[in-house]
Amino acid sequence: MARENKKELIGKVVSDKMSKTIVVEIVQRKMHPIYHKYLKVSRRVKAHDEREESKLGDKVKIIESRPISKEKRWMLVEVLEKSK
Repeated sequence: MARENKKELIGKVVSDKMSKTIVVEIVQRKMHPIYHKYLKVSRRVKAHDEREESKLGDKVKIIESRPISKEKRWMLVEVLEKSK
């Protein structure tokens, strides 16, 4: 039985040099457990872009999927905001 609630993330495209693959940087704010200061924590994930519609600097929404390759486990859903 397939799981219907898939994770969705919003991030910025930092690389689009690979064929049908984009690198998306997700920035989250997390609170330090002792000092209670908010820190920016970022991570980069590779996402599948079938139609190659996103460009460098775009704000995109990605969704988790089955493993497509060794490092790709996300797929592009839509481009939320084009880069200037």
